[in-house]
Amino acid sequence: MQNKLSQFFMRRRNWSIPYAIFLLVFVVVPLVLIVAYAFTDEEGAFTLSNFRKFMMHPEAINTFIYSIGIAMITTILCLVLGYPAAYIMSQKQFNTSKTMVVLFILPMWVNILIRTLATVALFDFLKLPLGEGALIFGMVYNFLPFMIYPIYNTLQKMDQSLIEAAQDLGANPLRVFTKVVLPLSMPGIFSGILMVFMPTVSTFAIAELLTMNNIKLFGTTVQENIYNGMWNYGAALSLIMLLLIAIMSFFSNDEDSVQNESGGVI
Repeated sequence: MQNKLSQFFMRRRNWSIPYAIFLLVFVVVPLVLIVAYAFTDEEGAFTLSNFRKFMMHPEAINTFIYSIGIAMITTILCLVLGYPAAYIMSQKQFNTSKTMVVLFILPMWVNILIRTLATVALFDFLKLPLGEGALIFGMVYNFLPFMIYPIYNTLQKMDQSLIEAAQDLGANPLRVFTKVVLPLSMPGIFSGILMVFMPTVSTFAIAELLTMNNIKLFGTTVQENIYNGMWNYGAALSLIMLLLIAIMSFFSNDEDSVQNESGGVI
């Protein structure tokens, strides 16, 4: 018996069993349940009425479009603010770059609800109104590190000899950046966009706290339907949101493959 156990643990593939069980219970099963509920009614019969209800419900569609708009604005702002920060931190002449990375990541150690409540307190202290502006500010504050770190990680691993080669060929700093640095950093940019856009388009707690429930995002609509016992319609809305995220991931992977095939650059 002892020999069998030792042989079992000596095989590397057996160490993946706990992870496979975890994925099965907490990823596969919930996704299967979402699909099952989305395509069934309260009696368990197959139906497309849940998706028809979404298409015939202008408020739900408007909320969906508005959520995508907020997510896009947040993602763009995070990219505009995050790329320069990641670029500066990746430069070797800055000896404090690792310290700066830790300072950017440090807020992520605090629960997102606590950070959002702190943002509400900040707006109250400054006597600023809570609303769409506060929502976008809170989104950027919460998800900016998700944009900075992938870009920083890509820039830090960049082959500096390519930059030196471009400089030796007479390229000015702007041309070096646009023709070498920016193309090589695109995988980090795409990863950052995904890591910001996906949680932003599906969040609901941040919107509820920073707008005093005056602005509803698509995640709030899903949460309200499930909370009110409308599991089938809520699952259909969740599936629509998952499909949107899957499409984003597909296009991101496609761009990465094109980037790799082209050799990245100049």
